[in-house]
Amino acid sequence: MTNNTNSTYSLPDRDGLEARFGVRVASMLGERSQSTAPDISERLRFAREQAMARAQAARRQEQLAAAPVVVGRGRSAVLANPLGWWFKLGSVAPLALLVLGLAGIAHVHDKAQIAAVAEVDAALLSDDLPPAAYTDPGFAEYLKTNRE
Repeated sequence: MTNNTNSTYSLPDRDGLEARFGVRVASMLGERSQSTAPDISERLRFAREQAMARAQAARRQEQLAAAPVVVGRGRSAVLANPLGWWFKLGSVAPLALLVLGLAGIAHVHDKAQIAAVAEVDAALLSDDLPPAAYTDPGFAEYLKTNRE
């Protein structure tokens, strides 16, 4: 038979085991308290009081650690956690850069389109042919035969 001292329990199981152990120890101390000497019973009483005080302090610490801390209302609660602002700024910054980048790309694309249209307009206006000639159905044939 092996004694497994390295077994792990979940928190509710451990709390239940500790509670049962405490009840057993208390009942055993209660049974034997009448047969002990007065000085020993006084030391045991003092030790119990100290143990109870430590247990209450530990419970208060657990409750304080588990309870959410509210520093204040409105803006003061946000200022209590300076990492909150940096985290929000760090989350919004990539989105802002993406929007600025897309706006820049659209601006450059629009300028390229305007430059291309301006070049075509300049070629049309500086040419010897009148603009009405470009709408003539035979003009496309003229361009095809003229290039060959």
